[in-house]
Parts: sequence; structure tokens; C-alpha cells
Amino acid sequence: MNKAEVIDAMARILGSSKAEAERALGAFVEAVSEGLVRDGDVGILGFGSFRKSMRKARMGTNPQTKERIHIPASVGVSFRAGKRLKEKLG
Repeated sequence: MNKAEVIDAMARILGSSKAEAERALGAFVEAVSEGLVRDGDVGILGFGSFRKSMRKARMGTNPQTKERIHIPASVGVSFRAGKRLKEKLG
């Protein structure tokens, strides 16, 4: 499911226009982003939690040239599904 399909589904579920659903999705993404920046994690009961994670610097291999390369440390985001979401997924 891509962004346009999510917006269509949200508009259908909410009974609103696609423009309103797109604003709602944008607000959700912005709120989660702000929470991750401020607190490092965002939990939505029954759905799951987003958590900021640090990746250590490491050595890797370029698959085309087999040359060893340095991969710098970076910040990522992990998601852990909540109980209700896991139940829906089977």
C-alpha cells in the first residue's frame, strides 16, 4: 500500500475528502516525527511503538567491487507492532 492508497483508505474510513485525509496523514506523520525527535519513542496503544535507534559505524563490502568500505554511524527508526495489530495480522 502506497501513500495514495493510504489516503484513499483514510478518506473512505473517515467519510471525508481525500484532501482532508491527506492533511490528517500529514499531521500524524509530523506528530510522530516530533515525538521521536523530542522523546526518542512514540507509542500508540494497540497499534505499536516507534523508537529511535542508533546504528554503530561498521565495515561493509561493496558487492560490485568487493572493496571494503566504512559505513558511518547513523540514526534509524524501528517499529514494534502492538498486541491488537499482531492479532489482526494473524
